[in-house]
Amino acid sequence: MAVKVLILEDNSVARSFLCKVVRESFSDDLEIVESSDLESARREIQLARAGNPFRLYLIDLELPDGSGMELLQELNRAPGLKIVSTLYSDDEHLFPALQLGAGGYLLKEDRFEVLVEELQRIVRGQPPLSPAIARRLLGHFRPGSSGDSGPMGLNSGFGSFSSASRPTPLDPADDANRLSARENEVLTYLSKGFTVKEIANLMGVKWFTVNDHIKAIYRKLSLSSRADAKT
Repeated sequence: MAVKVLILEDNSVARSFLCKVVRESFSDDLEIVESSDLESARREIQLARAGNPFRLYLIDLELPDGSGMELLQELNRAPGLKIVSTLYSDDEHLFPALQLGAGGYLLKEDRFEVLVEELQRIVRGQPPLSPAIARRLLGHFRPGSSGDSGPMGLNSGFGSFSSASRPTPLDPADDANRLSARENEVLTYLSKGFTVKEIANLMGVKWFTVNDHIKAIYRKLSLSSRADAKT
C-alpha cells in the first residue's frame, strides 16, 4: 500500500515545489494529497481514516482560513509524522509548533537539495530541521547567543515578506534539559548546514552516534518546550 502524504500549502507554486521535494526524498510508493486550506485538509484526513491514513504531513502555518497550528493540535495524538513547512523561523512560531507535536520544522526558503536531505533524516529516525532552525535551538540552549528571527525573505519565487518584530527570548533551559558538550557540538554543525555523515567525520565518530545525539537534542527541546507551555 502506498505511503500517504498530505501537503497543506495555500501557495500553488510552493505546493508543487514541496511535492517534488517529497518525491525526491523517498523511494517508497507515494500517494501525495494536496490541500490549500484547513477545510479541505480536514476533509481529506477524515476520508483517509477509513482506509489508508496519512503517515506524513507537511503543514504550512499561515493559511487563508486559519493557522496550521490548529491542525497540529487536532492531530496531536493521531498517528503519522507532522512536519511544519513555513517561512517563519522565529520563536513565536517554532516553539508553539513543537509544543503541539510537530516532529520537524522546515523553511521553504531552503534549497531543494537541503530540504531533500532534511526529509531523508526521517528514515534514520531524526527530526528534519532546517539549518536556520538549528541556529534558533542553539539560542534556546545558549542564552545570549544570536539567531535569525521573523519571517524570512524568499528567493525561490514564492514571494517575499517583511520582517516582524523581534520576539521575547525564552527562559534558559533548566539543568535537566541542558545539552551535553557533544550535543552542543552536533547542534552547532547542524546549524551550519553539515550533513550527518560530515558531522560524524568532523567529530571522529560513527554516523549512528551523531544520530543518537540529534535524538537527544530533540527530546530535550521537546521537554523544555512543554515546560515553557505550563508556566
